[in-house]
Amino acid sequence: MTKLVRVLAGLLLAGGLTAAASAQTKWDMPTPYPDGNFHTRNVAMFAADVAKATGGSLVITVHSAGSLIKHAEIKRAVRQDTAPIGEILESLASNEAPVYGIDSIPFLATGYDASKKLYAAQKPYLQKQLASEGLMLLYSVPWPPQGIYAKKEIKSVEELKGMKFRTYNAMIGRIAALAGAIPTQIEVPDLPTAFATGRVDVMITSASTGVDTKSQDYLTNYIDTQAWLPRNIVFVNKAAFDKLTPAQQKAVTDAAKVAETRGWEMSIEEMTIKTKALKDAGIKVTAPTPALKAGFAKIGDTIAGEWAKAAGADGAAMLAAFRK
Repeated sequence: MTKLVRVLAGLLLAGGLTAAASAQTKWDMPTPYPDGNFHTRNVAMFAADVAKATGGSLVITVHSAGSLIKHAEIKRAVRQDTAPIGEILESLASNEAPVYGIDSIPFLATGYDASKKLYAAQKPYLQKQLASEGLMLLYSVPWPPQGIYAKKEIKSVEELKGMKFRTYNAMIGRIAALAGAIPTQIEVPDLPTAFATGRVDVMITSASTGVDTKSQDYLTNYIDTQAWLPRNIVFVNKAAFDKLTPAQQKAVTDAAKVAETRGWEMSIEEMTIKTKALKDAGIKVTAPTPALKAGFAKIGDTIAGEWAKAAGADGAAMLAAFRK
């Protein structure tokens, strides 16, 4: 009888372990950036928070640096539930719907406080657009702001006229055109040679890029315009989220709130560290003059108007909420 009890107990234990194993949900999460990037580090902490809060019943495996799915394909993969959760640069989807591009309108929201206000104005419309695609927003975190690099201090937009302005997308090209500069396509690896040989005179990018490309070797000035703060978004397939237990759903949304707050703090830290690194390397870092700010604000208003026209009533509502 004792032996029979032991056998039955063993079978019950094995069955319980099997049930527990089968109850575990595993999500693969593709992200575009390497492990050392602050966005990826934040995602890793988000995944760890979810695992801890669910007692391991929901495990999110982060696949960084486009190792599982390339950046341009991540959003579609999550829509199709090839991967239930993912992260992208929001403006990468701006050709699908204008709402995805509001964060990258230049000189509209300059600095972190303005960027937060713009995000608050955009968020209901962003959530609505994602929902229409079977997706749900979890959180959004900005990159450090964009500034002007040149071989001299730029004190007004008029000084940019005729200068060769490095571009890498249509929006930057539009800024150059409105400033009367000459749009010049230059990729990041070619920046030192392009500046050294006079193929380009000025560029707009983050302090991080300036540090990474050793801008002190080919430039002298960084004007900290904080022109815009492009944001990443982390989102989930809504059908996959709905399959989770209520406790798991709460763990995901709670961890997302923490990740958003932490991510904004990490972005500010990244900006602070990299701006100091520019100064330490010998780059002259200055704030934009009132004249330069006014000129760029005018360019921003023009581009915002063009964006609002494409975005329709929702676009006008977002801009009105931001400007209130």
